[in-house]
Amino acid sequence: MLLVMLGPPGSGKGTQASRLAEKLDLHHLSTGDMLRSAVKNETELGKKAKEYMEKGDLVPDSLILDMIRETIKNDQGSGFIFDGFPRTIPQAEGLDKMLQSEGEELDGALNLDVSDQEVIKRLSGRYFCPQCQRTYNYPSNLPEQEGFCDECGVELQKRKDDTEEVVKNRLEVYKKQTQPLIDYYKDKSILVNVDGERDIGVIFNDLVTITQSL
Repeated sequence: MLLVMLGPPGSGKGTQASRLAEKLDLHHLSTGDMLRSAVKNETELGKKAKEYMEKGDLVPDSLILDMIRETIKNDQGSGFIFDGFPRTIPQAEGLDKMLQSEGEELDGALNLDVSDQEVIKRLSGRYFCPQCQRTYNYPSNLPEQEGFCDECGVELQKRKDDTEEVVKNRLEVYKKQTQPLIDYYKDKSILVNVDGERDIGVIFNDLVTITQSL
């Protein structure tokens, strides 16, 4: 099974993609993690990506698609959930062409629908553990001990890009670049909209039910 997880920043798509991957025995393919891993392991593609990253340039879509192709080829599991990619129409078209060349196609695009107001509220109250990267949200997802990670006991921090002004800017970028993807996958009849403003567990159960019917 091959799935794409969509949604604005703060929609919880990373959390849901991770839980869904575990439930369905899929690989949670975060392009950011994939790039960092390739660079760390000094693969051929990782070395090429490092050259762009060290200059502060964006890694070309073609290189990311080559990494995804390599990852899929080496996979012995039951599929992937793409998280953080594609972000633009050209990336989506490139992903479709790459998958077709491997005899594969996407089974579904799951879109977590969250309002701007809710995103701003969530991200303004978001904290993370610098050690394990687990995120918490005030007041909906509190750690057991205020200010400290449940897993590591490390003091929680706030991301620099989680201020209201920056969040509003990120939402504008999302709408301009990524929102068209929703129409793209809708035209392909694989888009499923999910209300992302409910309890995490309720959303997860919905996603499981949806994927079982794909």
